[in-house]
Amino acid sequence: MTQIVDVREAVDEPWLTLGDLHFRSRLLVGIEQYEDPTLVRQVLEASGSDVFITTMDPDNSRSSLLLTDFADELPETDYRWIGTTSFARTAQSALKTARALRDLYGINVMKLDVRSAGNRPDNAATIEVAETLRAEGMEILPFILPDVDDARALESLGCAALRIMAAPVASGRGIPEPDRLREVIEHTGLPVIVEGGLGTAGHVTLAMELGAAGVLVNTALVRADKPLLLARAMRYAVQAGLLAYRSGFMAGDLS
Repeated sequence: MTQIVDVREAVDEPWLTLGDLHFRSRLLVGIEQYEDPTLVRQVLEASGSDVFITTMDPDNSRSSLLLTDFADELPETDYRWIGTTSFARTAQSALKTARALRDLYGINVMKLDVRSAGNRPDNAATIEVAETLRAEGMEILPFILPDVDDARALESLGCAALRIMAAPVASGRGIPEPDRLREVIEHTGLPVIVEGGLGTAGHVTLAMELGAAGVLVNTALVRADKPLLLARAMRYAVQAGLLAYRSGFMAGDLS
């Protein structure tokens, strides 16, 4: 009986608390590529995610569903509402997006992305923006390439969690260098979310077995023939990987 209780607590306990916001789902789902609010609701329900991520493009060159599109689809109290700067390709664009989301919608938790033209995280620019937004009182979840020194720099700024790229975004390559991820996880005191290239449930399980606090997926669900089925598979994969990590499984090669 004790072991069963422990399993439930491991799966359901909050992995991140920011003020009154308690994040329990360790599977986060990006919605920037969707055009149908109903499908977004179905994907979130299938994934079990309790986080809703919204954004805007400050340069008006790309569209994204906004909070107003979901008035009839998503009960506000069922989700932790956070913003993202995923369309930003410069530090100034990221700052503009984050401030607009805060001023328009009252969102103070930001999934911070500053990406290069090649759609890879720009670590130096991300640290620069994170420092500014932290000084303005925002809670930040920055996206970086795996680098222990940069992770520690963001930790010293008081970031809420780190998001580490496993493989190029939308590549579906999984986790080609698990040791690099594990090094960051083991040398920072912050929760680490793995994202980028996670194409299937096996990739998600591996990320959790490495000690990640959670994973974020996006393109894999959008491109799947049956996105709701894959969302459910990834939901269970997160749980399996977390429980395996907590089990203290025998040492081996996770690559």
